[in-house]
Amino acid sequence: MKEISSLIDQVPVYTRAGRFVGHVRNAILDVEGRKIEAILVTSTNHEIVEGGLDVAVPYRWVADYADILVLRYFPDRVDQEASTPVQDDGEEFIEVPA
Repeated sequence: MKEISSLIDQVPVYTRAGRFVGHVRNAILDVEGRKIEAILVTSTNHEIVEGGLDVAVPYRWVADYADILVLRYFPDRVDQEASTPVQDDGEEFIEVPA
């Protein structure tokens, strides 16, 4: 059996309009609900994510996944001050406000 992270690791992430967001680093799971809660995106585009920080994107925003992951929605700009910082298992990232 393959781990979920091996299926999605480093997949490029784009908006529906074709704007590069970053690369998938991991999936954030809701173990009790048995579903993917969010996608952790790394190496983010500095033009749309302040400081190029890692961001957690709600999984409900995912429109399609094959060789790339396409988001049906992503804000025009993600600022650190308007986002929630998270530290989980030593990883720091921000949650994109919905």
